[in-house]
Amino acid sequence: MHSIFVLILQCTHNKNNMIVKDTVDFHLRSTLFAMRRMYNLIAQENGITQGIGYVLINIGEEGIPATKIAPLMGMTSSSLSRMLKNMEVDGMILRKPDKDDKRVVRIFLTAEGLKLRSKVKDVVLNFNNELFKKLELKDLQAFERVNNIIKEQVNLEMNNRQNIKI
Repeated sequence: MHSIFVLILQCTHNKNNMIVKDTVDFHLRSTLFAMRRMYNLIAQENGITQGIGYVLINIGEEGIPATKIAPLMGMTSSSLSRMLKNMEVDGMILRKPDKDDKRVVRIFLTAEGLKLRSKVKDVVLNFNNELFKKLELKDLQAFERVNNIIKEQVNLEMNNRQNIKI
């Protein structure tokens, strides 16, 4: 692992010899894509998609305003709207007006949605438990620290480029 970081540092300082597989971006993306493939395969076995699974685990007993789900998932409102409509047709969720603010629509799980959410949670917890068996607390703390630094840098880059169109 040490050699990867040495190469990343060399890559950072010598822009002419950048090797894509030696960037932080490459490792994050390849790990994320591997996890997505795994979760999509498991979701397919249960007749859903990874996106649906993510929606299911984000809906608590008190429901969730429909407008809060899209930002959690990094989706556009129109894509989420289609997904929620399909989930409603498939009997996983139901929509109800908020009891305090009738303009707000809250999403709740049906019995079928609760059953699927339980399966999704089990898959996520089992995967994490297997990881925790292989990682020490200091590794997890370092991982969290590095992820926070990356998120801070992303936010800084985005704030610096707010008015720049690419």
